[in-house]
Amino acid sequence: MGPLLIWALRMVEDFAEDILAAAAERHRMSAIAETNAATPAGLAKLRAFLNRIVTEQQPFPSIWNGEHRAATTYIAARTGASRQQVGGLLGREGWAAYIRRRPGPCPLDITITGRIDNRPWRQAIDFGEAATLLRHLATACFVVVAYLTGMRPGEVLGLRSGCCPEPDNGPHLIYGNVYKTALDEHGNHLSHGTPREAPWVAIAPVTRAIRVLERIVPDGALLFDSTTHNATIGGRGRQGSLGLKTMRGRIEDFVAFASHTATVLDRPGEIIPADPHGAVGTARFRRTLAWHIARRPGGLVALAIQYGHLRTAISGGYASRGRDGIDDLLDVETARATIETLTTLHEDLTSGVGISGPAARRAVHAATRAATFTGQIITAKQARDLLANHHLTVYDNPNTLLMCVYKADTALCHHTGHQPSPRLDHCMPACANIARTDNHARGLREAAHQLEQRASHLPTPLAERLRLNATKLHAHAKRHHDQRITTPETTP
Repeated sequence: MGPLLIWALRMVEDFAEDILAAAAERHRMSAIAETNAATPAGLAKLRAFLNRIVTEQQPFPSIWNGEHRAATTYIAARTGASRQQVGGLLGREGWAAYIRRRPGPCPLDITITGRIDNRPWRQAIDFGEAATLLRHLATACFVVVAYLTGMRPGEVLGLRSGCCPEPDNGPHLIYGNVYKTALDEHGNHLSHGTPREAPWVAIAPVTRAIRVLERIVPDGALLFDSTTHNATIGGRGRQGSLGLKTMRGRIEDFVAFASHTATVLDRPGEIIPADPHGAVGTARFRRTLAWHIARRPGGLVALAIQYGHLRTAISGGYASRGRDGIDDLLDVETARATIETLTTLHEDLTSGVGISGPAARRAVHAATRAATFTGQIITAKQARDLLANHHLTVYDNPNTLLMCVYKADTALCHHTGHQPSPRLDHCMPACANIARTDNHARGLREAAHQLEQRASHLPTPLAERLRLNATKLHAHAKRHHDQRITTPETTP
């Protein structure tokens, strides 16, 4: 899911302008070819074009469709001949063998602006692939919106152009419709839906994805309008939005495309690996988002999106809908992460691992409850009950190499008011809720060693800064070693 999001963001943020320009150029050339009349002048230009190919032994502009065939529309637009003239002349003069022997590309006349590591992501976009790339771009937009808003798949597919207006101030908000329960005052079903009670909050990548989709579909249309998105690949769309089954297939196609592109660009680390659970589908994005927020505090969602306040932003959009949305998933994943933290801590302490810090004894006491939850399936209600138990609020924070044994009264991460959970992206070294184990101390020393190694290859000002940070990490590790206790010393 991480590499999938990275490629989806790359498509939306880096490659979208190239793909949209290619789609527009392909549409322009197709319109020209469609309206070209069969004239002697056009036929003469066509013959000159073909003679040059033979004389210079150039590759023939072709499109792959099970076999290489002449790119009739492309050639008609380039020469001014009609498509009937192109097809007739090629057939009469027997070009099929030449095309099979020397098939060539049909580069569109656009400037490639997208970059990966300051290099163009490709040299050109072909006439025959522009529509497929546009389909992949729309799929990438779906992935970004579904992953980074917490919407259900059907809610994403139900969005319309204009759903995310520019705000006067504050965050972007996404306004959607309810369809299943949409009724008029007489109890009749409204097929066009009714506005939802509360909007979603959109972070910047989501807003960009919506803006890309709005450039693909007509004003006021569904962002995933079936007629428009199927027309880009020459198909016929049904009324309404693309279906979930169609989107599942397109996500798998996008995965294959992204992995192929990573291979072509010699970036093996960005190949999307085969998923052991099967096809990604459309329903896993919300759950994966909740997993990242609960278990990667202060870090990056799939190494791409910083989300220090994403939980607040996302769940805030559900505030007036009760707790049947993303909040439930966030609570469940947070509770599961807490149980895993307690279980791991209990196993570590039992095996003789030491613990230190002002909250060490509270952490040990919480760990003794770990066996209570072993093998338990957590429901949303169970998760809320567990998270409300202040004796069990132990959060591991791998980014700062410490544990937070949260107690609202003494927490330094919240400047005002009592909050039900910590801000793990804002841990303070002097906080009374901190605890560290031998494993955290080992990580501190390893991190310090890495900083020292980097410092040896940098100019003095930067090197001194890294060495100062390394010294602080060593000091934290030494303090742990001096103050660590083991379970027998803390057993009541």
